[in-house]
Amino acid sequence: MTKIKICGLRRIEDIEYANRLRPDYVGFVFSQSKRIVSKEKAKALIASLDAGIKRVGVFVNEKMDFVYDITTSLNLDVIQLHGDEDESYIGNLKKIFDTEIWKALRVKASEDLVFETNADKILIESFVKGAYGGTGISFDWNSVKNFEFRKPLILAGGLNTSNVEEGIRKVRPYAVDVSSGVETDGYKDFEKMKEFIEKVRSL
Repeated sequence: MTKIKICGLRRIEDIEYANRLRPDYVGFVFSQSKRIVSKEKAKALIASLDAGIKRVGVFVNEKMDFVYDITTSLNLDVIQLHGDEDESYIGNLKKIFDTEIWKALRVKASEDLVFETNADKILIESFVKGAYGGTGISFDWNSVKNFEFRKPLILAGGLNTSNVEEGIRKVRPYAVDVSSGVETDGYKDFEKMKEFIEKVRSL
């Protein structure tokens, strides 16, 4: 069954929704974004999160000591690198942590898919100039549906209740990652989250 990550949680209501709906992963953004949370805020939110839901920290081009502090302080299950971090950066993290690492790849064309990484999983989403995620814009899934990735794949970028089933059928990812697609007026919407999760789990 396709795993589900709900990203950009920042309110206690979001945690309550997650505890009721039980996605496999929830994401907390620690780099510049309208969904950014501080370490202290994330710690308070995680304290109320069901222990069975895995915690993902999202970082964009951050210094290693910042990632180390957040990851150890919050006991994160996954480090998601969503910027321009290179293989040297990933290798250094792997020397420090046993924590799973996801590397985001922003796709413009099929040639962007030809690369190697030491990350544990690959997250793909659409390329939007000057933006690192959370744009609500999808890419052409046909460009990846026949591509054989060497690592488990997380599909992101523009997913919502209307298109997630199509995305899963075309790409067959390990997991789907949604943020703005389950929001109303910039905030997580329980009914949209519920519908999204039900659609994924019905496949």
